Amino acid sequence: MLGEREPLWRAALGAELRRRRAGRGESLAEAAARAGVSSQYLSELERGRKEASSEVLAALARGYGVRLAGLLAAIAAQLDEAATIPARRPPRPGAAAPSASARPRRESSARR
Repeated sequence: MLGEREPLWRAALGAELRRRRAGRGESLAEAAARAGVSSQYLSELERGRKEASSEVLAALARGYGVRLAGLLAAIAAQLDEAATIPARRPPRPGAAAPSASARPRRESSARR
């Protein structure tokens, strides 16, 4: 199923926030103060543990000196790159599912 191994939005957001903060050589406290959030909350965002509201996303973007659209585009690019699962093809019309007899049998413990 599509999305089985796709990363979560909050994980990609956290990675992007951490990358930007590290690129600026800032501590959590410095970045959080500039964005107007607590350092604990920013830490949870960076670890992908919290979801950010649109207001918080806008504040974080301003804090990092980028437009919200730029921040969101960077996250979307990460998600696109991380999507490693090709979409499964739907079964062909008329194709039968594998029967139970087609599956390899496992020996019971009594036969070993």
